[in-house]
Amino acid sequence: MIERDIEVINKLGLHARAASKLVKLTAGFESTIKLIGRGQEVDAKSIMGILMLAAAQGTMLSLKVEGADEELATSAVEEMFADCFGEGE
Repeated sequence: MIERDIEVINKLGLHARAASKLVKLTAGFESTIKLIGRGQEVDAKSIMGILMLAAAQGTMLSLKVEGADEELATSAVEEMFADCFGEGE
């Protein structure tokens, strides 16, 4: 299992479009991918779960990935967060 802290840095936070992009990304991996924030642990393959986190810019989340492709999945999720979900800010 890989665990990382990850910060929501994009201006609009984890809003619907960003959450949708994250779900599309994570659905391509076999591993179980969880996001934890404000005492809630959600499946990163569930758009409703991600939206329930209500993660605004600056929110720190924990990322937990476990499975056969956990290293690839972790890197891909970290890259997406670092790239502001392709939104440029």
